[in-house]
Amino acid sequence: MNASVDQLSLSDLVVERVGFGIFVLDRDMHVQMWNRFMQDHSGIAAVAAIGRPIFDLFPDLPRRWLTHKVNSVFQLGSFAFSSWEQRPWLFRFDHDRPITGGVDYMQQDCTFMPLMRGREVIAVCVTITDVTHVSIMQREREEAVEKLREYADRDGLTGIANRRCFETQLADEFARWQRSGGDLSVLLFDLDHFKRTNDQFGHVAGDAVLRVMSQRVSNVVRKQDVFGRFGGEEFALILPFTPLADALCVAEKIRLAIGEKPVEVLGVAVPVTASIGVAAARPGASGYEAMINDADAALYRAKREGRNRSVAVS
Repeated sequence: MNASVDQLSLSDLVVERVGFGIFVLDRDMHVQMWNRFMQDHSGIAAVAAIGRPIFDLFPDLPRRWLTHKVNSVFQLGSFAFSSWEQRPWLFRFDHDRPITGGVDYMQQDCTFMPLMRGREVIAVCVTITDVTHVSIMQREREEAVEKLREYADRDGLTGIANRRCFETQLADEFARWQRSGGDLSVLLFDLDHFKRTNDQFGHVAGDAVLRVMSQRVSNVVRKQDVFGRFGGEEFALILPFTPLADALCVAEKIRLAIGEKPVEVLGVAVPVTASIGVAAARPGASGYEAMINDADAALYRAKREGRNRSVAVS
């Protein structure tokens, strides 16, 4: 065996044994080469693939997209690439990753390489790289980041929006109101005599009361409303597209939901009531803080008038 034949045999062996797919298409989209990876994952042997149109072998291929990719390489004589992030797969090959990875088929990067004879492109070599592991890791990383972002916006005890998140949302809603007009209201409320609850029943009971109260309020507000904890026993609610009179009705609905029955904690029935201040966005206000100040003033008026009531800013 001479050196050139030996070199050719080595090249063929490498092509057959590499850990990614290699196949070659002519201008008519007929298969001219089909390596072991393609054979093993497709179940179609090279002898059955070579010479046949790729779309006869795989009718579910994205015909228009693949034809355009290959034709562009023939016309321009330059490489083309497709990431799994743009198109998760070209061939519906099974993968060997755990089913918990959340992907149905092997995720693939595809490279389209011109094969030249002189200055003429005579065929296009397509490589298929299995990037399933990479895609799963990236998805898990993105999910972890999203969870961290969500936790950063949530109050650890009640699971509702924390003060930072709430004020960010209120600032956004106030800016929308300034641009578009309409109505925007906010409620500010806290639990009556909550310090007495903590002193009498303990902080474990107090925490349970806060969690139950938060759930009761969450059950009666709309999806577009933003419910948040300001701190301690103080809470707030953003009511987009809601005039002051309607916001007062919502406040009463919330007040009744909070106080409908005592909270059962460790065999003890803890009575709960709330005082609520209601305010609406006012023309000329420089920022959302004015709404909070108005609602706070209404809240303290509700307390002065005997608690367990809703009061709108006058």
